[in-house]
Amino acid sequence: MKIRILLILICASAFSVILPAQEQKNTLPDLYTAEQNFFDPTRKDEVKEEYKFSAPWRLEVGYAQLEHRTQDTTAVFMHGLRLGATVDFMLPHRFSIQTGALFTFTYGLNKQHWGGILEEDAQVNLLKHNLLQLQLTIPVRAYYNIKVKKQFNIFFYAGPQLNIGLTHYDLLKTDVAPSVQDWLDQLGIATTPSERYLNDELYRTNLQFGLGAGMEWDRYRFQAGYDFGLNNIYKTPLISTDKMHEWGWMATFSYQL
Repeated sequence: MKIRILLILICASAFSVILPAQEQKNTLPDLYTAEQNFFDPTRKDEVKEEYKFSAPWRLEVGYAQLEHRTQDTTAVFMHGLRLGATVDFMLPHRFSIQTGALFTFTYGLNKQHWGGILEEDAQVNLLKHNLLQLQLTIPVRAYYNIKVKKQFNIFFYAGPQLNIGLTHYDLLKTDVAPSVQDWLDQLGIATTPSERYLNDELYRTNLQFGLGAGMEWDRYRFQAGYDFGLNNIYKTPLISTDKMHEWGWMATFSYQL
């Protein structure tokens, strides 16, 4: 009787050891179905990034160049400063949407030469336009970020932006003969300083579509892009068929708060 009980205990102990070992053996990958680098001792499993919504704010400052393009005259370039604040709404799969408020202050110089009515007036007639412009820019840009290193990314963006003209002052200076001055007055061409929005020369709203790219390290970001003017901003042109579009490019730095 004692021998039977002893045999039963031995068998039960053997099963208790064999069964866990068998279960552990079954959990090992099959050599034919395992990944090629499964048995590589230097293998490092990639950590999956989990999406977490955030809306970081940034302070942005940089350079902007605006270009007024018309059909019949040469383009007028305006150079200046852009600064303001933006907010990024982070989306899954490395996408984000940016909006905000940016102020752009630019200065430009345009010279208009007019032919003299009399022979002695031919070398005199010149209108000098010193242009000062202040705009409020509201962008809506879609960003796609590509991670290069732990804290270094590159990105691309595209999207529209709305420019609202706050002031556009023409500090006009004349150097024309009296006969030409009378002729310009008859044509209704302004020869004194004026605010171009208030005298209905330009529309205040300008819709653009921009493309750009940049790089980001830690909290710092540098980006550059070009904006294409979509609508006519010439409200009262001298020639009824003439149109003006405002294009431009910018290069700015920003810091995440």
